[in-house]
Amino acid sequence: MIIVPGRSNGAPTSQRGDTFTGTVWADPVVPASDDIVVNTVFFQPGARTFWHQHERGQLLHVLAGGGLICTAGEPPRRIRPGDVVWVPPGERHWHGASGETFLAHLAVSLGTT
Repeated sequence: MIIVPGRSNGAPTSQRGDTFTGTVWADPVVPASDDIVVNTVFFQPGARTFWHQHERGQLLHVLAGGGLICTAGEPPRRIRPGDVVWVPPGERHWHGASGETFLAHLAVSLGTT
């Protein structure tokens, strides 16, 4: 069992722009291991990921705000707090905040991205 202490001030610790458009913060929930990455991700309004895919899939759990997710060849779909999204292995997609509000989600990424 591993217990990872919470942050006392709740502030995001890492800002990354290399795989996003707009301002996005990604905080690791636990250290990456066994090709599994678990992050809490906060998107400012209008910020999104680039098109990408995951070798073994991705699970998103929307925590707050509102956003969009889009699979290649399909129109974007709205996601809201409480929604859980499973993106199958190899499916090309993007996700992020709508233009009207921020988005916070938990992302569990399996395999290489």
